[in-house]
Amino acid sequence: MNMSLYCCNGKWLAVDCGLTFADDTLPGIDLLFPDPTFIEERRKDLVGLVLTHAHEDHLGAVAHLWTRLNCPVYATPFTMYLLKRKLSEAGLLDRVPLHEIEVGGSVDIDEFGVNYIQVTHSIPEAHSLAIETPHGTVVHSGDWKLDPNPLVGPTTDTAKLKAWGDKGVRALICDSTNALSPGRSQSESEVLKSLTELIGELKGRVVVTTFASNIARIGSVAEAAAANGRSLVVSGRSLHRNIEAAKACGYLQDMPAHLDENEAGYLPGENTVILCTGCQGEPRGAMSRIAMHEHRHIHLKASDTVIFSSKIIPGNEKMIGLVQNRLVYDGINVITEKDRFVHVSGHPARDELKEYYSLVQPQVAVPVHGEARHLSRHSDLAKELGIVEAPVIENGDVLRLAPGPVEVVDHIATGRLALDGGQVSATDSKTLQSRKRMMFNGIAFVVVVLDAELNSIMEPRVTIRGVLDHADSLAEADLHDKSVEAAELGLDNVKPDRFDDDGAIFDAVSQSVRRVLKKASNGRRPAVEVEVVRLNKIA
Repeated sequence: MNMSLYCCNGKWLAVDCGLTFADDTLPGIDLLFPDPTFIEERRKDLVGLVLTHAHEDHLGAVAHLWTRLNCPVYATPFTMYLLKRKLSEAGLLDRVPLHEIEVGGSVDIDEFGVNYIQVTHSIPEAHSLAIETPHGTVVHSGDWKLDPNPLVGPTTDTAKLKAWGDKGVRALICDSTNALSPGRSQSESEVLKSLTELIGELKGRVVVTTFASNIARIGSVAEAAAANGRSLVVSGRSLHRNIEAAKACGYLQDMPAHLDENEAGYLPGENTVILCTGCQGEPRGAMSRIAMHEHRHIHLKASDTVIFSSKIIPGNEKMIGLVQNRLVYDGINVITEKDRFVHVSGHPARDELKEYYSLVQPQVAVPVHGEARHLSRHSDLAKELGIVEAPVIENGDVLRLAPGPVEVVDHIATGRLALDGGQVSATDSKTLQSRKRMMFNGIAFVVVVLDAELNSIMEPRVTIRGVLDHADSLAEADLHDKSVEAAELGLDNVKPDRFDDDGAIFDAVSQSVRRVLKKASNGRRPAVEVEVVRLNKIA
């Protein structure tokens, strides 16, 4: 997820506000957002939020966080189309000041002159930004690549990049995603050719799953299907939405007509290509539902083929593996980018980075958008190109670009927020900490019943969940009995004058039971919840 802040003469400009998907270390959480507390505290000086493109990791958090930012939002038509839908669903469309900027246009926002430069990416209207300030120009690359034949949208506007470079660029804030990859990323037109050939070789039903936001790939799959005399079936709400948005904004105009998923069952398998969501194994994605035999309309059989026209995003290996293994178990042919040429990246490899640098000619290089190893290699590359200042920074670093020397002058607290149901909360909230503890360590519930004279009138009732690994019924029964004894021992340790204090009983009983559970579970610390029930005297 991406969110950058630029400050000039006391005014702040935000660039992008995205989300990412949670992994299984955060039970019950689907989405994560950047914590905007720092800029929220300065929002009277936040003059705008500028979006570089419409991918979820760049705009997906706007509808969730805007009430904490309360600033104007700027975007080009396709990005704005998708943003408006999200804001409408959140009930914010009439509250957010929206400013639509023409493709390749510019806008003055207080201290900042923001100039959009078209670049190629896997979604229409991706832009680099040339941000003019009284202290110099900063180019924020956004996500980009140099594709000579991108199929959807124009090629990267290298002439405009060079024009800004000739004017003078103080710093380039640049995409590092593929800084480890030599050469150049391949063209989407080559994927189209490869998919067309591959689908022509296959018998039976063919399913292609990809990122719903990859508009160019959607067009490639549609063309490849048509070239082989197959009808395209689209499954997945986000795919339908993005196709609608693309067509409304003038893209995919030549895309052959497609069928809805409820029509798939009426057509012979060899006459269709099914394009679906869920390439990352998302449990609610169409691909996962198909693999688990839970899809209402689409059913595969042995000898059918599923093509994963995507890469594996780090952290999603387990979910994707689960889906692919289930497909293979059912006799379905699974093809990934490791088997055939079915995917290209939307980010620049090293030779493309070199060309971009030669155009922009920055005095300072600041690698972003990658892990530490990507940023480090990107920094090394920039220095090889003669750029002396190429700092590797971390989330929260405040980097001075001008005036004066380039250096980290401060560090602010950063973090992540989680969407828990419909509520946004900190990932270290007590609720999530308790949930994680129960997930990884197990839990025990203890009920203690006291009469009006504060006497225990029955054996404590203990329920244990998720504490023992691979335990048989005898081991579970033994742990239950020991836990009951521990609860009774805890009660015995409560001083008589403290029996009217539920907190004292909770502490004594939970500590005693926890010691038994910790020993039985090889050192884990299960959660222990104690409920004290008090019976009133009957008159």
